[in-house]
Amino acid sequence: MKARLQETLTATTPHEEGDDDIGEIADIVGFHIRLAHGAAYRHFMETFAHLELTQKQVSALWLIDDHPNISQTGLAKLMRMDRATTMAIVNRLDGRGYLTRKTVVGDRRKQALKLTAGGRKMLATAKEAIRDHESWLKSRFTEKEVAQLIELLTRIHE
Repeated sequence: MKARLQETLTATTPHEEGDDDIGEIADIVGFHIRLAHGAAYRHFMETFAHLELTQKQVSALWLIDDHPNISQTGLAKLMRMDRATTMAIVNRLDGRGYLTRKTVVGDRRKQALKLTAGGRKMLATAKEAIRDHESWLKSRFTEKEVAQLIELLTRIHE
């Protein structure tokens, strides 16, 4: 446990002499989740820097591609985010030419979202970067541990 903690601390913050003993906080699950999230987020940002996309924007592109003509409200539900945040993401992706919005027939308040050719191309590039990022993450575990980790994390967020 202590060796893994040291690896986590080293991967997330610069190591300084004398910071090995963090005391009782070493037993706090939330502390380790925060460190793991920080390490994964930093690696994601390094992997995606050349694309100038955030995790949420990539998720939106992927979900819109999987659900052509999804409404912004539907996208917000799938992303488990509020509508205002989702709208800001959609606005940015629309501004970059990655998606189109079309008013839904029968409900002028709703807009159907669909990727453009440029959006599909960017998503394909993003999926390559995701494969690299996932390989980096999964390299720390066996296949069985990856499945178990996903199950355990799902218990927290579901």
